[in-house]
Amino acid sequence: QVQLVESGGGLVEAGGSLRLSCVASGRTFSTYSMGWFRQAPGKEREFVASISYNGPNTYYGDSVKGRFTISRDNAKNTVYLQMNSLKPEDTAVYYCAAGPVGDGWYAARRRDEYVYWGQGTQVTVSS
Repeated sequence: QVQLVESGGGLVEAGGSLRLSCVASGRTFSTYSMGWFRQAPGKEREFVASISYNGPNTYYGDSVKGRFTISRDNAKNTVYLQMNSLKPEDTAVYYCAAGPVGDGWYAARRRDEYVYWGQGTQVTVSS
């Protein structure tokens, strides 16, 4: 079992920045793919970014490429999402997820590859 706790959400003006953090506890963090997803009201949960344990390898959703950066500190069991040049359409609840898939070099992108989810943190971008 892995527990995930997100933090760092809040209200920011368009063009601003936020940094989300996700701390994992419980079973070993090693080799897990870590990801960030988001869900806006009335919409499906959307892939944002993911990162492998080794490498790391990273993937980004098309809507955040060039603006968001995912990183992880394996010694601290923590994954981060640096969000720059925020837009009102980035407003959503952001969820951290952990997936015991691959051999440590794989960054999962599908929701069904993730087993453990955090409770979410709200990000609101005002225009």
